[in-house]
Amino acid sequence: MAAVYSGISLKLKSKTTSWEDKLKLAHFAWISHQCFLPNKEQVLLDWARQSLVAFYKRKLELREDIVERLWIYIDNILHSRKLQNLLKNGKTINLQISLVKIINERIAEFSVLGSQRNICAVLSCCQGILSTPALAVIYVAKQELMVTLLSQLCQLAYRQPEGAVVAQLFEVIHLAFAHYLLIQQQQVNPKRAFGEVIGHLFQPCLVLRHLLLVGQWTQASEGQLRQALSRDVRNQIEAVLRGGAFQPELLSSYKEELLEQQQGKAKMGAMKSLLMPIDTMIAKLVDPGFCEPFLHAPIVASSVALLYKLFLESYFKEENQLLCFHVLPKLFGCLRISYLQEEQIKVLSTSDWTTELLVVEQLLNAVVNNNIYNIAADRIRHGEVQFCFYRRLAELLINHPQASVPAWFRCLKILISLNHLILEPDLDDLVTSAWVDAEVTEFRTKKAQEVLINTLFQTYAKLRQVPRLFQDILNVICRPAAEELRQPILSSGPSMVLCECLLELPLNQILDTWSLVLEKFQSLVLPCLLDDIDMALKSLSLSLVLHCVMFNMKSLDSSTPLPMVRRTQSMMESMLHELVKPLLHLLIDAQGPALGLWQQKVSDSALLLAYTWTQVDTMLNLNCSQYQSVSGPLRGVALEISNLPSLLPDVETKVWKKIEKLTAQFHSLGRYCLAQLYLQKMKRTLMQTSFQSEEALQTLRCDAAYLVRSGKDSLSQKIMASWDSHVGTVNTLTYPVAHWHLIASNLTILIPYLCPDDVRHLANVLLRNLPMSKAQENSAGEEPCITLGKLSKAILHSPLFLEMQSLHSAFLMCIIARCSSILISGAQSDMGLLSQQLPWLFEKDHTVVTHWESRLANIGPEGIEPRAEIAQNLLSLVESDFPIKLDEEQLESILELLEIISALQLDSLLAPYHVHCFLLLLSMALTKLASVSSSLTLKFLMTCYRLLDYLQRGRSARAVFKIMYASDIFQIILTSLFKTSSQFNIDMDDPSWLEFVQVIGTFLEELMQMLIQIKLSLVLNFGKIITFLSSCKLYTKAASGKQLKNQSCLGRQLLLVSLTKLCQVLGPFVREWKQQREPSEVLPELLQQAILQTGALLQLCSEPGAAIWCLRSTLLSSVTTLLEVDMNQPSRNRDAEISKEKDKVPLSHATIYQIVYSQILSELPSLAGNSPSLQAGLQFLTLFFLAPELHPKKDSVFTSTFHSIRRVLTDPEVPVQVIQDMEPHLVALFTQMLAVGTTEDFRMVMQCVLQGLDISNVWKADLQAVLSAITLIKLLLNCPLSGEKASLFWLACPQIITALTLQNREACQERSLLLTVVGPILDILALLLRQGEEVIYNPHHVSLAFSTLLTVPVDHLKPSEYGSIFPRIHNVLFSILQCHPKVMLKAIPSFLNSFNRLVFSVMHEGRQKDKGSTDDLMVVLECARRVERMYSHIAAKAEEFTVFSPFMVSQYVTEVQKVTLYPAVKELLQEGIYLILDLCLERDIQFLRVSLQPGVRDVFKELYNDYLKYHKAKHEGEKRYTV
Repeated sequence: MAAVYSGISLKLKSKTTSWEDKLKLAHFAWISHQCFLPNKEQVLLDWARQSLVAFYKRKLELREDIVERLWIYIDNILHSRKLQNLLKNGKTINLQISLVKIINERIAEFSVLGSQRNICAVLSCCQGILSTPALAVIYVAKQELMVTLLSQLCQLAYRQPEGAVVAQLFEVIHLAFAHYLLIQQQQVNPKRAFGEVIGHLFQPCLVLRHLLLVGQWTQASEGQLRQALSRDVRNQIEAVLRGGAFQPELLSSYKEELLEQQQGKAKMGAMKSLLMPIDTMIAKLVDPGFCEPFLHAPIVASSVALLYKLFLESYFKEENQLLCFHVLPKLFGCLRISYLQEEQIKVLSTSDWTTELLVVEQLLNAVVNNNIYNIAADRIRHGEVQFCFYRRLAELLINHPQASVPAWFRCLKILISLNHLILEPDLDDLVTSAWVDAEVTEFRTKKAQEVLINTLFQTYAKLRQVPRLFQDILNVICRPAAEELRQPILSSGPSMVLCECLLELPLNQILDTWSLVLEKFQSLVLPCLLDDIDMALKSLSLSLVLHCVMFNMKSLDSSTPLPMVRRTQSMMESMLHELVKPLLHLLIDAQGPALGLWQQKVSDSALLLAYTWTQVDTMLNLNCSQYQSVSGPLRGVALEISNLPSLLPDVETKVWKKIEKLTAQFHSLGRYCLAQLYLQKMKRTLMQTSFQSEEALQTLRCDAAYLVRSGKDSLSQKIMASWDSHVGTVNTLTYPVAHWHLIASNLTILIPYLCPDDVRHLANVLLRNLPMSKAQENSAGEEPCITLGKLSKAILHSPLFLEMQSLHSAFLMCIIARCSSILISGAQSDMGLLSQQLPWLFEKDHTVVTHWESRLANIGPEGIEPRAEIAQNLLSLVESDFPIKLDEEQLESILELLEIISALQLDSLLAPYHVHCFLLLLSMALTKLASVSSSLTLKFLMTCYRLLDYLQRGRSARAVFKIMYASDIFQIILTSLFKTSSQFNIDMDDPSWLEFVQVIGTFLEELMQMLIQIKLSLVLNFGKIITFLSSCKLYTKAASGKQLKNQSCLGRQLLLVSLTKLCQVLGPFVREWKQQREPSEVLPELLQQAILQTGALLQLCSEPGAAIWCLRSTLLSSVTTLLEVDMNQPSRNRDAEISKEKDKVPLSHATIYQIVYSQILSELPSLAGNSPSLQAGLQFLTLFFLAPELHPKKDSVFTSTFHSIRRVLTDPEVPVQVIQDMEPHLVALFTQMLAVGTTEDFRMVMQCVLQGLDISNVWKADLQAVLSAITLIKLLLNCPLSGEKASLFWLACPQIITALTLQNREACQERSLLLTVVGPILDILALLLRQGEEVIYNPHHVSLAFSTLLTVPVDHLKPSEYGSIFPRIHNVLFSILQCHPKVMLKAIPSFLNSFNRLVFSVMHEGRQKDKGSTDDLMVVLECARRVERMYSHIAAKAEEFTVFSPFMVSQYVTEVQKVTLYPAVKELLQEGIYLILDLCLERDIQFLRVSLQPGVRDVFKELYNDYLKYHKAKHEGEKRYTV
């Protein structure tokens, strides 16, 4: 066979063999094990290489498909596992340099010509060579080949190949760069490396990096892989440039070029021999020929920042600061903006400015971050060379303002931070272009502007030159300009920045600034103000500045130097007489139809200044006793009517009347400020001792009325505008919000003095602007500014809203009126008839109070007015056809209003409002609904009955019973519900229906409880209720044995709930009644009738095929209630009554109870899916144990019940949370079971517990058995055990502790079991140790707890896990410390070992991290508090722990010096360790100072000093006052 294949080599070289056959033979020869050729692999690779070389040298003619197959053949060889194995085994395969050259040539051809023929195969071959070290050596050996390859690959990337070629190309580039970096690291000649990189790779690398930065290939399919690959390639490019152009060996060349050239020390001959690295790089960088023209500028911009960053990373040291600076101007000179001053190029577009300014920002940030600019050194040593450059840059930026570019603001901010003198010569131009005249609208740009202004003010505040800054600001404002085109001078951003700065300024600077503004206003604006709109706008700008200055100054007080007080007082008087009053008189003197805008702006300015003056005057008067106001004293003076406070001193009332008339024309700042003046006047009046005089009250009423009515027209419609709460932004659009904010903020002042009409207006505005839907609420929540909706919602939820009784009542009546109008719109009958049937729907808000007050007053104690009038009317409407029918849209509108009513406190209404609201809600609940889904109907009815329930818990609940009997309400509601439920298309076990039934039951129960509480005609009311329930159709149909439809079953369920609640309310009352007095026979008889009716209905429900039987929660609650009431009845009466009814009822109650008991036992695990059902079942079983006559004779009730509960506990489908929620009910059941059960029964329980704790259950992965045993132990520990049962339990306790220790050890190995198994084990362990204080005698069993705790992990836990496990470990330790003192005598080291794990874990979790939420910190703080508490318990046992106290301190400081804790955590831990330091003796402190390691010793020294300063000093101070 070998002979057959031995001629393959000849056939491959033969000219007669076709190329298809040659390729087939070559492929077969490579893969076949039966082909034997000497050095076969090398021969086949050389054949393919020689063929391709001959083709590309034009010595051989081949078809394109043959050439492609040859490339693929070579690629298959290079990537074959066979070749890799051969190389791995040491065989040598030589790649000829000719193959590498043609690969490079092909890539060059692709990059130049754009042809993609065979590109994938060629790249794959290249990747195969580079990814195999034994083959890649050819590139490493011939460095110029690698340089050429890299250059061509980068150029190929410019062509932006498509499809899968992109990922393949970048894989090859990544490999090539990796190899070149290795070559570069081994390069010994730095100049050669520099020349190689700059000459061949510099430009291609920069182009490629730029394209990667801008995401040129983000649309390809392998986006995620390429994103990581792109980042790696960019990092490799930076490494190549750093290794070639910024080598440490080149530092001297940079110094010679940059420093000596600058100093003029180099001679011309030497200059020629210099390497000149910076100039060389810049020449390459600015050369326009290495890329497309449109790419050149962006590439240069991004490269400038990169080169400066690499230079600083490589050479920056403190002694190289000047060198690092000199690179900056050269690189900056590459940017196009550097030529703008010389006007060598055209004006740049906004996008061009953005690109270049971002680079300038990066350069300046690098200067700041590396502290390159030292002002003193630059001035003294270097002739201010840096300052001059920054100054030129500042001039460039100021002369070419770009207010739409955020980076422009940021560059100016950095220049100010470097040195304020850089921008000070152009300060006025800076203020003009960056603030006053800047048109900034975009959010990011606004933020950048705010930061610049903030930096400007902070800088001049530190220099104590704020008046100097304001001088320029005021000059700019007063400079001639088109004012109407300017943005508001103090919008929210600049205003906040200015306020923050002014608050920190000393008073003298504030006064200087204040004086400066006044001077400018009086000298430049006021003389030219008349009829000049531009001046009017300037006056408003100056007024806003002055307002900001005065409102944010530090207040004077009694400690203020008298000269400052006098200067302030003088300026206040000057401002009032020389500015405010002239403005007001100028305003009212200039009249004319053409002065609209002028009047508006001047009124805005004048009234803003008047309001500002008044507010500041009041503040100074209150805080500084030395200040004497022009307005006179504020407090403690009884004034005559003529001396009541005015809006402004010495301004006549007729002037204000004219101003009021003028401002009424505009919804503007002036109108808002006038309202503020009236508010300030009210406050000043209220501060007088005579404010309750008739004249003062009349003034207060007038002022309050003006305040409300001044903006009444602006609030007539719902407005969606928002306001940022700054005075300067009040305009026509935001005025309604500002006015409503003013009213809302001062309601408590205004309400007592408003007439009813004004209060109703406020209530209407409040209701109109409340967000009705969730969408409106969410959109309002996202808006950071104030809106009408936000303000209205804040009023509604304010705790003060209820205190404003008149507004609260008016608002309630507005909602009632809105609801009534919707109900009336759904009327199906004549309005006149409807007004007679439901008159409360037509009562207006102002007649409601008087109407119901008169009706309630006419009803005497014996009820002169027949209560049945309203009830009979409603009942007839419900039984016939209710005259109101609502569609879905109307229903949705009412639901929105009911949501608002739910937010009101209905339990504190006055009786008239209470009755009216009750009747309205009752009418809603009785209304018919047309074509409305069952779910929406249920939601509506639930809302109505919840509100009725809440209303009837209020203080005026008994007022309802003055107009209607409780029994009539009961009958009306159930009649309506029976009728409505018959129309429901809903399943009986639907959660919404079950919730609705629960709501109805709660309301009916509250209704009957109120009846009992006020003891109002109990016999009459309960008699009527029982008569109604026994005569209703559902009961009579059920009693006759008719089959019921699903809808009737819903009604039967309502009937069952009603009877159950009746028994539940009446039963305890009758029992209490019998205990306190001579029993009345009527109420017990009524109760007996209710019990019989409930039992009869339950009996019918328990028959086979009864649909309602599946409703477990309702049925079980009813049976449980019936059993409880039945058991509390005297047995003779119960037996007598049952015997009388035997002919009527086939099954006795006992039989029902036994049937339910059997079904509960069989279905208890399935009941666990429904918590109410499970709870009701457990309550029934608890009561069942109290009735031994019901217990079956054959089976043990204890055993059956226990096994049923155990099935629930071991069922994996039952959630752990359900078991935890049912724990109180399980404890109550077990308490009764243990009281009834025998010792043998208890032994069975303990046997099940020990079986569940068997370690084999963990090995079998039967976790439910373990968890059920743990739950059983917990239930037993919470039950009162005595006698033999207690002895049995505590005898088994050592075995339980041992089993828990083993279980814990196994569970701690699985992280998933930490919360489910380990947590409950620790809980049980703590309970056992606490309750076994005097029972567990063997110290070994207590000591087992320490080994349990040491196996529980406390490190690297999630916050939820840590917050759950930590307190449980702490509880176990605390139980041992407090309850087992004898064990602690010998186990202190074990105790401290466990406790220190907790301390160290708190330190680890409480260390300051880069990431983490405040919620995580709250968990750690809670754990730190527990540690502090444990330290205090340890300190309380001083005798035992004194010896160990220095070791505790040593361990604490050793660990705490490893981390930086959050201050709150550190404070808690220190408070605890201070208590341990109290136990340390002087020799212990000396021992610690000597024995601790140096770093730890410093920590201890600081700790001990703090201990002496803060803790011990305080402690000793307290001792002085201790007897």
